This record gives sequence, C-alpha cells and structure tokens, in this order.
Amino acid sequence: MTAIAKLSVLDLAPVVQGSNANEAFARAKELAQHVERLGYHRFWMAEHHNMPDIASAATSTILAYIGAHTQRIRIGSGGVMLPNHAPMIVAEQYGTLAALFPERVDLGIGRAPGSDGVTTRALRRDAKAAEDLLPQLEELQYFLGEEQPGQRVRAYPGVGSHVPLWLLGSSTYSALLAAQKGLPFAFAAHFAPDFMMRAIELYREQFQPSAQLSAPYVMVAVNAIAAATNEQAEFLATTGQQKFVSMIRGQEGLIPPPTDNMDAIWTDLERQQVTRMLRESIIGNKEKVQAGLRGLQARTGADEIMLHNIIYDQQARLNSYELIMHG
Repeated sequence: MTAIAKLSVLDLAPVVQGSNANEAFARAKELAQHVERLGYHRFWMAEHHNMPDIASAATSTILAYIGAHTQRIRIGSGGVMLPNHAPMIVAEQYGTLAALFPERVDLGIGRAPGSDGVTTRALRRDAKAAEDLLPQLEELQYFLGEEQPGQRVRAYPGVGSHVPLWLLGSSTYSALLAAQKGLPFAFAAHFAPDFMMRAIELYREQFQPSAQLSAPYVMVAVNAIAAATNEQAEFLATTGQQKFVSMIRGQEGLIPPPTDNMDAIWTDLERQQVTRMLRESIIGNKEKVQAGLRGLQARTGADEIMLHNIIYDQQARLNSYELIMHG
C-alpha cells in the first residue's frame, strides 16, 4: 500500500458556541501537543480578521504560545497576509520566533486581505498592495537575509535568520511567483479547489531553483475528518458546512454544533455552493480517509498534505487526527 505523504495540520483557533478566545487558545495548544505526539510534521495557524469564530488574528503571538508548549513540531503561519503588514515588522516577529524556537519556524505568505473590504480599510492597507506581491516579498527576504554592506535598517531579531518562506495561494498567481522565486508552494484546496491542478502544474513547470530550495515542493491543504464510522464523520462535518453557509450569507457567529439535518439550514443553491467549495474534503472512517489522502497525493504528486477541519467537539477533533495518522 502506498504510504501517505508527510502530514501536517492547519488550525485557526476556532471559537465554538458557548466558548471564548481564551478557551480556543487552550484547545489549539492541546491540539498542537496531540499532533506532535502523533508524528505530524508542522502546525500552522492563519491570519484572519473581524471574524468572531476565528481567534488566530495575531498569528505570530499565538505561535509563540504554541511553540512554548511543544518541543519538536514545526510551527508557522499558513499564512501571514503580507500586504496587511510592513515587511520589516513581519521579519522582526518571525525572527523573534526563530530565535525562541530554532529550526522550527516557517513563514507562509499570502496576499488576500483575510477579511472583508471594510476590515481591509481598517487595516490601513493599500488597496492595490495585493496586485503585485513581488516587491513586498523581496523586501521581506532582504530583512531576513544576511546583513548587506552599508545596510542601515535591519530587523533585530530577524537579520540573518533566513526563516524559511512559503507562498500560499488558491490561484495560479502565487504558484507562478513561488516558481519564480524558488520557494515551496502550498495550495488552499480546503476552501478554493478550482485551480488546484493547474496551479501545481504551472509551479512545477516554471520552478527556478533558489538558495532556499533546489527542486519544487508542493503542499496541498485539504479538509479531512475521520471518525469511527462514515456516518459519524459526515455528522461532524455539518459544523463546517454550516460555517460556510454563514459565510455565503454574510452572517457572523461562533462555530455551531453539528446537525442531523442540513437540508433544514441551507437552500439548494447554498448546498451547491458549499459542496463546490468543499469538494476536495475527505470525510469518513479511517480507511476511507486514508484512501482519500492517498488518492489526493496520487493526483497532485504532493510532497506534503496539510489537514484542516472544523469540528465542534474537541475530543472528536483530537480523535480525528489520531485516526488519520495511526488508525
């Protein structure tokens, strides 16, 4: 039987109904410790804003908390939305993390705002900043690289740290930029799978080796939920389906418990939209999920698969990752 690719975890510190951010952080810490024991390779967290059900807005801060409560697992951003920040600030933040947790820190970069247009303006972000990420990326590399002769502005800490950079994306833009800069590429198939195969193909075709990376390296992020039975896993997955319905409607709220009847919640059109966005999700018992992951790896040639899920119950969330890794 073909072995599954290296497995990692993406978490957003979800805030479930009846809970708060403090409890979400405790759940994230417990999950990171759990998947570290299970042998997962990375634990990444993502920047989102103005979303009451996601507590990972200050990504570098919560990663310091996660790093302090783990020993070996790589930690990182999946990702930092670079147009929201001055590259020097990002270099200082992740240079600090790299100093605290040597050889464990990744810096994944994206260009989406991580929220809606009104919030984007509140972040004081140049409306055109995401149109061309290259200058910002090169500025970030400059601050993380070796000090140059005559360099007057440096990131302390950060300079000389060479924190590994990744480019994240859900389209061909980041794939082509990752190829141009010789960086590893992570595709967000967990919510936007439409361009997955084309983006990966273009990345591999146009990859140019760099000091960081000599050959293409692809990671695919996908939703995966495992439980004792297929029916139980499908039940757990209704939490995430409700979350996406709320996003389509522009409604805010905390992460809901699963439901026995999604048809009482979504319209036919909403069901079609959610099904399309989540069509790469792998949901079922351990055999079904492991087979699905092997199939995804075979289709994409992924070097690594990053797993994400939205599960209301913490123990079910922990059990899901255990079943996927070890059955």
